[in-house]
Amino acid sequence: MPLCLALPADNAPDPAAILAPAVNPALMPRLPSKRFSSLNPLTDRRLVGVIPDFGTVQPTESHAPLSLQQKWNLVVKGTIDPFNLVNSAMTAAFAQDGNQTPKYGEGRVAYGERFGAAVADGFTQSVMGGVVFAQMLHQDPRYFRLGPQVGILHRALYSVSRLMVVRTEKGKNTFNSSGMLGIATGIGMSNAYYPSASIRSRVMAERLSTSFTGVVVGNVMSEFVPDMQKFFLPKLMFWRKPPSSD
Repeated sequence: MPLCLALPADNAPDPAAILAPAVNPALMPRLPSKRFSSLNPLTDRRLVGVIPDFGTVQPTESHAPLSLQQKWNLVVKGTIDPFNLVNSAMTAAFAQDGNQTPKYGEGRVAYGERFGAAVADGFTQSVMGGVVFAQMLHQDPRYFRLGPQVGILHRALYSVSRLMVVRTEKGKNTFNSSGMLGIATGIGMSNAYYPSASIRSRVMAERLSTSFTGVVVGNVMSEFVPDMQKFFLPKLMFWRKPPSSD
């Protein structure tokens, strides 16, 4: 008569565990980094590897709206970026020549004031337009790129029109009131630290024009520069791979 040994139910082996193949954790594919995931609205993308392009959404990326914290992070990230700080320093240097607007005078102290004003100008306009008014009006301050699958003329007109048109948090197009109010309010706030000689209606109109032009140029670059990178950079000598020895 065969001998049968009964095992307690708690100690009985799990058949699924016995039949499951052993898995080496080192061979398991890694999950995409949250920093570069298409679900993450903030990226480290740069044009030609230098110019920050943090506020551009690619056609294949998530179009989920930004939270208030994400809008604030986007503004701060752009303000303290080394490229933008260098750009502010160069703007102050050009204005220093001939005591141009803002007319702080000449010398090291005046240059420091100009540099601080340049950084403050960009920060206040970005905060007011990209955070305060964007949150109040439920608008998304980012640029939503069309990409090369759309015709060049359509893309050009689209990128220019984004000065006046913005996407709402529900994904619909509307007048870019947050951007317009942000630029105008930021320029108005600069009167608190600009010298009296630079607080003139003509000067403020020129600064409005400069800001609008900057938005359009930035949109056009965000739309087309990635395509130019893919077309031209591989053709440069230092990007070519060495010939095969076969």
